Amino acid sequence: MTRHHPLVLGIDSSTQATKAALVEADTGRVRATGRAPHEVTGTGGARESDPATWVRALCAAVGSALADLAAHGTDPAAVTAVAVAGQQHGLVALDEAGRPLRPALLWNDTRSAPQAASLLADLGGEEAWRARTGSAPVAAFTATKWRWLRENDPDAAAACTAVRLPHDFLTERLCGRAFTDPGEASGTGWYSTALGAYDDELLALIGLDRARLPRLAPTGASRAGPLTTAAARALGGLTPGIPVAVGTGDNMAAALGLGLGRTGLLHHPVLSLGTSGTVFAATETRSTARGVSGFASADGAYLPLACTLNCTLAIDRIAALLGLHRDDALPGGETVLLPYLDGERTPDVPGASGILSGLRHSTTPQQILGAAYEGASVSLLRALDSVLGAAGADPAAPDVARLPIRLIGGGARGSAWVETVRRLSGRPVIVPASGEVVARGAAALAVAAATGADPVTVALGWQDTGATELPALDRDAAAWERVGGFLDRATPLL
Repeated sequence: MTRHHPLVLGIDSSTQATKAALVEADTGRVRATGRAPHEVTGTGGARESDPATWVRALCAAVGSALADLAAHGTDPAAVTAVAVAGQQHGLVALDEAGRPLRPALLWNDTRSAPQAASLLADLGGEEAWRARTGSAPVAAFTATKWRWLRENDPDAAAACTAVRLPHDFLTERLCGRAFTDPGEASGTGWYSTALGAYDDELLALIGLDRARLPRLAPTGASRAGPLTTAAARALGGLTPGIPVAVGTGDNMAAALGLGLGRTGLLHHPVLSLGTSGTVFAATETRSTARGVSGFASADGAYLPLACTLNCTLAIDRIAALLGLHRDDALPGGETVLLPYLDGERTPDVPGASGILSGLRHSTTPQQILGAAYEGASVSLLRALDSVLGAAGADPAAPDVARLPIRLIGGGARGSAWVETVRRLSGRPVIVPASGEVVARGAAALAVAAATGADPVTVALGWQDTGATELPALDRDAAAWERVGGFLDRATPLL
């Protein structure tokens, strides 16, 4: 076999699956990919996964990618570094032997909404939280899940000697060392963006000992340690001892993969359409704005972000109920549908359910589906203006209003999503050629861990020549006002 270009391995462990990408370190060309599904269980507000399934999925996805690579004549020894990006916020509780005590509580598990409210009150309200962490606690945050665990599964909480987030857990399995980065840590509720460190007063408030947490590295590009012999063997024949980056959260990795950061694009908005809907932009300014999570980034800057719980899965469910394909949608006409099938995070109404209004005899199933797209999109685009403001940009300023939306995630491959976002945003839209933006960002972290390069600069040097660039459409003001007005009236009642 020949070695060709040096490769790096970028891993995206998301809610639904693990994706692995083998990427040429110097060009960014994706040479091989692999994918393996996860299992999510739970009814009502519960959403859990067994962390062991993530490990199995990681091994399967990487093994598949390496097999594809070998079939084309490239030796796995060409892989020079590894990095993991993972779904944010999830709580993994480990015993003294490092084994999971119970299924992990995922970011979209809303059972800890009462604990979020109690934590908010315990510190004196939202402004006090934002001053310290940049964010107000919601049910997604890990701190609320730890309090839920202490109150609802006290035996597991008492036996827990280590707390990890999903990407921390997987990185530790690769190199045997427990690290996290500021980007991932900033979604916990116990990391202070003001201090750039864990906040001991918040840890005491939450009832969590710092000794249970992973060490905090300066950035996600820092080296966590060398790949262990056991991990190299389990992954299908990688070279033991190659660097494993600290890694980061999935949204932070997506930003890196798109070249957003202090050495790259600032204030350029990104809209991610996946299980969740997410909007974010990179900035050098720490955010404490209301309605936005003031996260840190993986490269030492900041990533103000807003997230909705109901995105592609909710729309697909409504399409299935109507017996339609997801791309059969038409503009909603007079119909408004807020697809809050799993509660909602933005706006923060964790107990909400979906609302359908404005039906007529003439309303078609295609219009109802289109109204679902519009409801989800308006929620995200309203949040986008808040994110841009938190990033220090005026959303109404002509130069900012002309910035294109970078549309990523599974929904970006669907014409109905793309056209609804274009119609309601009035902005140009760019759809990157690579569908695995998170894995690509992880790959940039791996290059940085191996070489000491800046990961944003690395990603910017990887030309995305196949990106689709769509011009702006005139905003559909009638649909915007219809859905936005209904949302304003309905939210206080949800």
